[in-house]
Amino acid sequence: MFDKVLIANRGEIALRVIRACRELGLKTVAVYSEADRDALHVRFADEDVCIGPAAASESYLDTKRIIAAAEVTNAGAIHPGYGFLAENADFAEICESCDIVFIGPKPDQIRQMGDKVAAKDLMRKAGVPVIPGSDGVVAAFGDALEVAEKVGYPVILKAVAGGGGKGMRICRDEAELERNFHIASTEAANAFSNPDLYLEKVIVNPHHIEIQILGDSHGNYYHFGERDCSIQRRHQKLIEETPSPFINEEIRQRMGRAAIEGAKRVDYLGVGTIEFLVDDNRNFYFMEMNTRIQVEHPITEEAYEVDLVKDQIRVALGKKIEYHQENIKPRWASIECRINAEDVENNFRPTPGKIEAIHTPGGPGVRIDKAVYAGYFIPPYYDSMIAKLIVRARTRKEAIIKMSHYLDEFVVEGIPTTIPFHKKIFSHPDFIAGNYNTSFLEVTLKKAEETIPAEEESSSKSLTLKQTSGETSTEKKEEKVTVEDKE
Repeated sequence: MFDKVLIANRGEIALRVIRACRELGLKTVAVYSEADRDALHVRFADEDVCIGPAAASESYLDTKRIIAAAEVTNAGAIHPGYGFLAENADFAEICESCDIVFIGPKPDQIRQMGDKVAAKDLMRKAGVPVIPGSDGVVAAFGDALEVAEKVGYPVILKAVAGGGGKGMRICRDEAELERNFHIASTEAANAFSNPDLYLEKVIVNPHHIEIQILGDSHGNYYHFGERDCSIQRRHQKLIEETPSPFINEEIRQRMGRAAIEGAKRVDYLGVGTIEFLVDDNRNFYFMEMNTRIQVEHPITEEAYEVDLVKDQIRVALGKKIEYHQENIKPRWASIECRINAEDVENNFRPTPGKIEAIHTPGGPGVRIDKAVYAGYFIPPYYDSMIAKLIVRARTRKEAIIKMSHYLDEFVVEGIPTTIPFHKKIFSHPDFIAGNYNTSFLEVTLKKAEETIPAEEESSSKSLTLKQTSGETSTEKKEEKVTVEDKE
């Protein structure tokens, strides 16, 4: 169907797609903004096209320029990567209208699963457990109050078109619900041009577990187990691992079957991820579906010895994907750390700038997905992630030991990164024991603060983690929690 792929993205995911295309014998086209002229994906693609200024809205999010780049280079397909236009149903539709293959699900599938209320209803009809809450949009505070009194506090307001924690507020009583309803609606309107909200019961201290699925045009569906993404800050994942230390084989298979039933409900095409919240009793509830390749897909590839990006492209080529579900089992334990250009001691502030030197670890069981190099200037316009450090080993214990050593070997000079923060997590006994959930960072840091003797506080370096509880940007409550720095 096509022999040339344009990658409508940048950074490490663009390089990842280029490598997969090469292995499949496909030519590649890189698009780039003026800020990315010296980026590696530009260097390694077969062709490249500048599509505009540094601002993403005038380059990587400009559908007209990307389609024009595909047409002038005769690219028969576009791979969106993740972020930017990856889950934009209108863009997928434009590709179809221009006879360009969108390497991802169909536009209607993206729309159905992108609308959180519609997705929840579809999953309910497919027999997938969903979190108790509103049956649809709560149009006014009175509607939200009625649902909250029915399911019981605490509850959470979520943007129908949301993601990344925007338009999301936890409410512990009626007063908080009334205040946060208007705040969340305004934030949703500003972020997604859609003020609609829905309401769910809060699963207290849940585990964030997602199931990787794959569907082809021949009616085949597979799942590749779970990824535990519970180590988060402000709903942004920092560390992921598979298999999860919390999920056993019985729950893995039940969640996998539920995810496949959900994917079948929309005739899903390609790779995708069904995300669940799991309580302490291992009851799981559908949260949302990501209709794209995930940032953390490498740990599934490493643990299951598959190539999800190549499979994704094969599906777009109309090929039949042949696995035997009973043989799809994790052969390794794999963990990923997202290395971000952020100053941890200044509330994780992004730190664009020049990388003076960089040394990455190597050896059996280590994988580095990155797009930076010594002398590279990290632009301030895009996401702060500069690399992903992935390890695999026969056991989780061995994987943790490997990651701890490889974090020591991962050296970046010129800018602050989150590497020191990762080191602290991997030395924490609760993480090592697999005893964590989505509240791990907040709870761990609070406990650490309580255990620091008063006379040591003044001399210890501190890491600051800002926690917000639903206030506007001018009303944010800030909890500054110190952790002794032993380095």
